Amino acid sequence: MRESIRALVRERAFACCEYCQAQAKFSHDSFSVEHVIPLSKGGSDNPVNLAWSCQGCNNFKYTAITAYDMVTAEIVNLFHPRLDRWNIHFAWNTDFSKVIGLTPTGRATQDKLQLNRNGLVNLRAVLTAAGHHPPLHTLSGI
Repeated sequence: MRESIRALVRERAFACCEYCQAQAKFSHDSFSVEHVIPLSKGGSDNPVNLAWSCQGCNNFKYTAITAYDMVTAEIVNLFHPRLDRWNIHFAWNTDFSKVIGLTPTGRATQDKLQLNRNGLVNLRAVLTAAGHHPPLHTLSGI
């Protein structure tokens, strides 16, 4: 993938994973451009289908585009960073250490991608105490 496309995707995401909101500059995970809708399922290399993702979220998502929501007992679409707004489907708990799924899409994505992995929760707590978390765009609705 061309570096100019990688840079566009990274900058558009404020250098944060578009799913768990891990900040690349503080993360132990590598980050990559991932296909929201995988090529194997009809997705494309068009930037509208590309997301900045940490390795953890990318691994758990793999080629999934849907997942089970335990509240509604339905299969729903996973969060799509280009079509969905993060703060409509997710919120932070009171100490900003965990992502809370607010909608069927948010809950299914939270569960499928394991957005509250132990390492992430611990890192968020440390970053919050240091004044570096949560990323402002998750609070402002950008």
